[in-house]
Amino acid sequence: MRWGEGGVAWALALALEALAMAGLASTAVAQTAPAQPAGHITGLGGVFVTSKDPKALATWYRDVLGVPLEPWGGATLRYDAPGHPPVVVWNAVRQGSSYLAPSQREFMLDFAVDDLDAFVARLQAKGVPILKRDDSDPSGRFAWIVDPDGTKIELWQAKRP
Repeated sequence: MRWGEGGVAWALALALEALAMAGLASTAVAQTAPAQPAGHITGLGGVFVTSKDPKALATWYRDVLGVPLEPWGGATLRYDAPGHPPVVVWNAVRQGSSYLAPSQREFMLDFAVDDLDAFVARLQAKGVPILKRDDSDPSGRFAWIVDPDGTKIELWQAKRP
């Protein structure tokens, strides 16, 4: 897995604020383990963010990132999509860490992408600045952007076998 500043794991669909508010302190990583009794976390069920203009932000995610919006205004992203990594990671980042910079939000989103080069080219064509790229990480390739509300977004193409 990717490790950032101070041993901080990369996060796929990371929503620290929503998870902290829900009181969750467990990873949503599928692992082979002995059967557990009922009453445990099975995965990440959603990411909820606040915005001064939720409709405009949803439109940006649809038009710029290609997130398919549902009639009710949000999106459903499938775990079993072709090429999607087999896990979703939750991890806490130390307060004051520069890992989420330049965002002032308390969370970062990480979206898995099938082709980072094609995705970044699409973003650049739409005028979205790329903060940084990392094509040398053992877990895959990364790029970072910021949404209109200042939330840092990590784009991750998993290493192909």
